Amino acid sequence: MKLMSSCELKESLEVVLNFAKEEKHTILIVDDEENNLQLLRRTFRGKYNILMAHNGVEALEVVKQHGDEISLIVSDQKMPVMEGTEFLKQVRQTNPQIVKILLTGHVDTDIIVAAINDCELFQYILKPFEPEELQIAVDSGIQKYSMASNNKVFYKELRELFYKTIRAISNALDTKDSYTNGHSLRVTLYSMILSKELHFDDAYMEDIEIAGLLHDIGKIAMPKSILCKNGRLTDDEFLVMKSHPVRGEKIVINIKKLQVISEWVKAHHEKWDGSGYPDGLKGEEIPLAGRIIAIADTYDAMTSTRPYRTALSHEVAISEIKRCAGTQFDPKLAEIFVSLSDKIDEARKNPELVYPKYSFLAKNIDFKVTSEESQARQAQQQTQSSQIA
Repeated sequence: MKLMSSCELKESLEVVLNFAKEEKHTILIVDDEENNLQLLRRTFRGKYNILMAHNGVEALEVVKQHGDEISLIVSDQKMPVMEGTEFLKQVRQTNPQIVKILLTGHVDTDIIVAAINDCELFQYILKPFEPEELQIAVDSGIQKYSMASNNKVFYKELRELFYKTIRAISNALDTKDSYTNGHSLRVTLYSMILSKELHFDDAYMEDIEIAGLLHDIGKIAMPKSILCKNGRLTDDEFLVMKSHPVRGEKIVINIKKLQVISEWVKAHHEKWDGSGYPDGLKGEEIPLAGRIIAIADTYDAMTSTRPYRTALSHEVAISEIKRCAGTQFDPKLAEIFVSLSDKIDEARKNPELVYPKYSFLAKNIDFKVTSEESQARQAQQQTQSSQIA
């Protein structure tokens, strides 16, 4: 997957900002006096798209139909059926992004203060007014609306860039060793399947997904001679390999948005009975997300081919998870994982197809595998087969 460069991000933002600058905004004018409506229409005709209504109830129907198009409302206060403040208060509840200006013929401090607070009023203007005065207020309100909209676009672009970076790092980790290609994605997928059964909220699910993708980030500093060794590691080599959870924690903890998952990354090789590493944590001392990833990581390791052994079958791997419940794994989590055997097996066979069904990050970026990625994976699988033979 191609990572968006800073130049590309800048260019895309410039396109968005220029589009916003050139867009012809829509404003809604509300007044029970026809002469006032026509005066306001003439004032803004040509510069903005104009919608009109004669009272608050009529205006609410216009907002209901065109709320996503309306940038700003200019409403009179004294109107039959529904006063301007009540109308704008309801608009705030349904379409808070719309900028609101109130016209009033009476200086009533209590009404004005209530309008500012209850309606999130941008500005109030006393009648009679000069058209130029209202024009300046409306132009300022449109600028406010545009800035708020552009900030949302900017945040969305930054969020997408962040998640693309996470995915790119995950892919880079997996491709360091042809035997672990796709490992991080599969571990994340199995973790998400298990986590969904536990009914976590969206924010926690998103953090677990990021932790799954980055759980092996510490391996980025591992010597290739160890990481890609065609055989079992020596004791000294295994000690070096065992340092990757701590290395991973040190990398992740320096990224403010990822600090919450740093302990999870560090804990994914801890064991329920305390015999794991790096800290020998036991039972519920191990972070919950770390316990979840540990099961997913072990399952994927067992069902993947390694230089020194062929992959175990799904059935054998599930039996091992069940056998090691209460020693290596949290017994309750292991039981749930085993109960999800069919879903796990489906995910193992078609990870790229199943992943979007569980992914929260997929809501922000496209996680579809390109044909080039598929071809590369097929080539790596053929290489693995020839090496084993």
